[in-house]
Amino acid sequence: MKRSHGTRQGTRSILSKSKSQRSRLNISKVMHSYSDGDKVSIVIDGAQQKGMPHRRFQGATGTVKARQGRAYVVSVKDKNMAKTLVVRPEHMRPADGRPKPEFVQRQLQKSKQEEE
Repeated sequence: MKRSHGTRQGTRSILSKSKSQRSRLNISKVMHSYSDGDKVSIVIDGAQQKGMPHRRFQGATGTVKARQGRAYVVSVKDKNMAKTLVVRPEHMRPADGRPKPEFVQRQLQKSKQEEE
């Protein structure tokens, strides 16, 4: 049998959910509104097929550029190439823009050394 090359090829683990998460739709995720310039992470929900980006963008972080119907236009960097995705809010979540505590500690140490 010839191997299929569909858009969801090789996504058994990426798009699958645990048994407790099946048939569960997080309404706050769908109803969340984003404005232009917001940073978002793309987290694909395999149960929702509409507005689903390609699996290569799973886990990518981008910037919301505009609204297009129920979806959002998101600008993402794929390697060094800027890509534009049309993604529904079910497949997005706000990006955590806070720096990690280790990074903050290093910055404080550097500033103290510069003062001395």
